[in-house]
Amino acid sequence: MINGNIRNREAIIELEVTDPGQSVQQVEAVIDTGYNGYLTLPYDLVTALKLPFAGHRRGTLADGSVTRLDVYLASVVWHGRQKDVLISQAAGTPLIGMSLLAGSCLKMNVIDGGDVSIEELPNRA
Repeated sequence: MINGNIRNREAIIELEVTDPGQSVQQVEAVIDTGYNGYLTLPYDLVTALKLPFAGHRRGTLADGSVTRLDVYLASVVWHGRQKDVLISQAAGTPLIGMSLLAGSCLKMNVIDGGDVSIEELPNRA
């Protein structure tokens, strides 16, 4: 189970991001159920991890505008296992999207200091 808490009305967890050379970076990220990708990281973290460039993707922002995002390859520790994911480079706080949450049960006590838990769902045949 992955645990975090609510701070300033944001659901926050920590996760490990690994580059191809196996350098590990602890990242504090906000869960964003309106984001359908895996994870966003700011330029400084993408650069520090030396993530390999994977191309560009179009993204629609919360205000409806469309932008082009640089996309990189990385691994995260998710439910105790390494998972390869696409990282979208974006300014601001790292965001965890619905693609990373897929196959999980997300529970939140939405009060300041409240618990956030993400549990892996059993495999479905």
